[in-house]
Amino acid sequence: MNVLLIGSGGREHALAYKIHQSPLLSRLFIAPGNGGTGSLGENVALAVNNHAAVIEFCGAQKIDLVVIGPEAPLVAGLSDQLREAGFDVFGPNKRAAQLEGSKAFTKELCDEMNIPTAKYAHFETLEPALTYVKAQGTPIVIKADGLAAGKGVSVALNLGEAENALKNCFSGSFGAAGSSVIIEEFMEGEEVSFFAISDGEKFITLASAQDHKRALDGDKGPNTGGMGAYSPAPVMTPDLIAKVEKEIIAPTISGLAQRGIPFHGVLYAGLILTKEGPKLIEYNARFGDPECQVLMMRLKSDLLEILLASARGDLSGIVARWHEDAALCVVLAANGYPESYETGQLIEGIERAENPGAKVFHAGTRYKNERLLSTGGRVLNITATGKTISEAQQRAYLAVKEIVWPEGYFRTDIGWRAIKEKQT
Repeated sequence: MNVLLIGSGGREHALAYKIHQSPLLSRLFIAPGNGGTGSLGENVALAVNNHAAVIEFCGAQKIDLVVIGPEAPLVAGLSDQLREAGFDVFGPNKRAAQLEGSKAFTKELCDEMNIPTAKYAHFETLEPALTYVKAQGTPIVIKADGLAAGKGVSVALNLGEAENALKNCFSGSFGAAGSSVIIEEFMEGEEVSFFAISDGEKFITLASAQDHKRALDGDKGPNTGGMGAYSPAPVMTPDLIAKVEKEIIAPTISGLAQRGIPFHGVLYAGLILTKEGPKLIEYNARFGDPECQVLMMRLKSDLLEILLASARGDLSGIVARWHEDAALCVVLAANGYPESYETGQLIEGIERAENPGAKVFHAGTRYKNERLLSTGGRVLNITATGKTISEAQQRAYLAVKEIVWPEGYFRTDIGWRAIKEKQT
C-alpha cells in the first residue's frame, strides 16, 4: 500500500522508520520530511496547509493511507477533507482534534464525563482573570486556550508572574491561541505521558513514557517542546495503567462518541500522579515528540497495520506488542533554543553515532550539496535501547559524543528520575 506521512519533525522520522519496516508498505511519501526521512521514502514539497493540493497528490499517487503527524493540520481540518475525498486517514477530525486545539473544550468534556483533572476557570478578558487569580492565590497555572507550540503554559509562583502570564496571553503573544485562557489549580506529583490508539469506539493502550520539558539539567530553565524522553515509565504500575484506562481514556473516547465525533487516532494524555490518584493535565491529538521516538524503538508490532485499523474504524484483534528493552532519547537543540537561534549550521558524525542499539532521528535538518545542515530549534534526537533505562542512557550519550555540531547543546541528565527511582 502507498502511504503519505504528513510532517517534518523527529516524530515523523520515527514514524517513517517504523512504517518503512511494514511488509504492507509499497511506497512511502513524507511531506515535507527532513534530512533523515529521505532515506526511508520520498520527501515531497507539499504545502500541507493547501488541502486541495494534498488531496490532488493523494489521488495522483494512489495513496491508501494518510498519516498526519503534527497537531496543526488536524486542528485545521485536513483529515476531514481527506476523508470526504475518499481517503483513509490516521488522525482525528477537526472537532475531535479540539481535545488539543482548545483546552476549554477538553475541560468541558472532563466535567461532563467526570474525568479527574485540575479545578479551573475560563476567561476571555484580562481583568476578571486577574481578579480570579488574586482570589485563588499562587502557585497557579495559566494556559493559553489554543495551540501555542508548547509555549502557552505558565506556572506562576507569585502574583507578579501570574499577571505577566495573563498579559502575555491577552496582548497577543500567542496570537489567537491566547485570546482566551484557562486558569488551573497547581497540582503536585510526577508527570507521565500515556498513549492510546482509538478506532472511534475501542482503544488499545501503548507503552508509557516520560519526557523532560525544561531546557536545562535538573529540570530547570524555560519550557521547551521536549529535550528528551524514555520508555517505559517505571512509575506506571499495572494497577495505575488500569486506573487511567478506566477513569480517563475510556470516558474520553465514550464522551466524544456520544457527541457524534468519534476519535480516530492517537490519544496522548499528559498525566500527573497526585496523592488523590492520576489526573489529566492536558490532551494532545497526536504522538508526543520526543516520546514517539522511544515508542517506535520499542514497538514490536507492525505499526502500519495498527494505524490502518484505527483509520478504518476497527481495532478488533489488534494488539500492540513491545520489546522488553527500554529506550531513551536525547534531543540536540540549537544554542538559544527555545528562544532565538541560528540555522544553516553544518552537522557531522551521524554515521558514527548510529552504532548497534542507537538511532539518530532527524528533526530540524536538510541536506544541501550532500552536507547536513540545521533548520530548526530541536535538530536531532539520539535514541538508544538497553536492557534498563540506565543502559539505554549510557548508549545514547555515547552516540551523542559522536555528533560534531559546536552550535548545539543537550541536557546531560535525561532519564535521571527513572534511574534514581530504580536505585531507591
